[in-house]
Amino acid sequence: MSSWTQGYVADIGYTYGYYSELSPIRANLALLYKGNALPQQGTHCELGFGQGMSINMHAAASGDCWYGTDFNPSQVSFAQELAAVSGADVHLSDDSFAEFAQRTDLPQFDSIGLHGIWSWINDDNRAIIVDFVRRKLKVGGQLYISYNTQPGWSAFAPMRHLLTQHADVMGANGQGIVGKIDGAIDFAERLLATKPAFLLANPQVAQKLERIKGQNRQYIAHEYFNLDWEPMHFGDMHQWLSPAKLDFACSAHYNEHIDEVNLTTQQQNFLAEIEDKVFRESTRDFMTNQQFRRDIWIKGARQLGSRDRAEAIRAQRVMLTVAPADVKYQLKGSRGSFNVGDKIYEPIVNYLADYRIRSLAEVEQAVAAQGLDLSYVMKVALALIGMGYLSLVQSDERMLKAQLACEKLNTHILQQVRGNIDYRYLASPVTGAAMLIDRVEMLFLAARQMQLHSQDEWIEFAWKVLESNKQILLKDGKNLETREENLTELAVLAIKFAANKLPVLQALKVVK
Repeated sequence: MSSWTQGYVADIGYTYGYYSELSPIRANLALLYKGNALPQQGTHCELGFGQGMSINMHAAASGDCWYGTDFNPSQVSFAQELAAVSGADVHLSDDSFAEFAQRTDLPQFDSIGLHGIWSWINDDNRAIIVDFVRRKLKVGGQLYISYNTQPGWSAFAPMRHLLTQHADVMGANGQGIVGKIDGAIDFAERLLATKPAFLLANPQVAQKLERIKGQNRQYIAHEYFNLDWEPMHFGDMHQWLSPAKLDFACSAHYNEHIDEVNLTTQQQNFLAEIEDKVFRESTRDFMTNQQFRRDIWIKGARQLGSRDRAEAIRAQRVMLTVAPADVKYQLKGSRGSFNVGDKIYEPIVNYLADYRIRSLAEVEQAVAAQGLDLSYVMKVALALIGMGYLSLVQSDERMLKAQLACEKLNTHILQQVRGNIDYRYLASPVTGAAMLIDRVEMLFLAARQMQLHSQDEWIEFAWKVLESNKQILLKDGKNLETREENLTELAVLAIKFAANKLPVLQALKVVK
């Protein structure tokens, strides 16, 4: 009898992560940048939702109808608890992909998303997903799919195979997946210490292994130790998705739209000579040594004319999601981290510094006197979204519809932050997505929710929770060991939170 897990790691839960690219609204500006007509919003599906943080955040924050499945019942139970709390229009099951695809009660979807699933399933399940997308994605609808990619994995793939082989062959049956992972990493380190020829040919493997050693074991188990694990070339992905009538639209990762931080001028010119879109993407992956793609595909992609595209861009609404003082003008790309120049970005950051919602048409008008046009506004907006400082904003009607579900979900999460689940996100009805909030900030918000209004009360509450969980703060890469050191740092963080982060969260309607 075959296991219901089908070789996928199931004896340790997935992380409580949130993936912003699964939000259909977030894709709008990237799609328009490449000239694509925008899909409708209304009914969505996420396949393999893990602990369900993303699907619950998006269902609550968008006000749309969401369906999803994940085969791990313990994860589905947690996700259903969040759904029951928010009251959002979200329908979650523990069906396998095969079972889910055969259901007759599912609607047609405006979008379908799957994050990090494709690389860790077998070809039979891939075929089921492609057929499901073909049948259930509306014409004009979008597919978001992320996956491990070649050639970026070519050096480490043999080491990953050795790690999993060690866990299978050398790991003890009663050891558990975490013990097997630790044993495999220890073995790999001792192997590399012998200076094998493989290491001499691939010196970056040692650095990769060192990074893995320090990562969360839940993440490592699902990332590297599944039975099925296949990084895929873009051209092969195109072949898989063609039967579903899908056209590649663009990357969902905004940083990849800024060529200057990813490609040299010579490389940009070389790519411009390639007319075929699929082959151009494949070639680009070699230039960037792409390891993980986050792509948007459209069923029946339609290109807008220049006038319609410009008007659609101008109609997009945005909001600054950090305090201007916290903006670091560093943009990361495959070529490294670059200082993009505060003078270039400051006109738009300063205009949006009051956290008011504005259309890109309004932004264009505000900077026109400085000789800056729509193409400038578009490029800066892409970069600011890529850096995490700017978010697209949904309509007032959708915002109002989502408000109550967001309040219920956020209230529940803040009530739970004293426990052992590392919650890091709260839902925003303004953006239709979630906001990243660090551990200490979550504790400050929980204190406010308990009617503790002074910063001294926030600090005392946060320290009691940290101390009860045997946690301490980290500053400048060093642990703060004493109570006094931790309280001093909490005082600094509380002042900064009240001045910078809290006004943003209030503008985003994450908290009152």
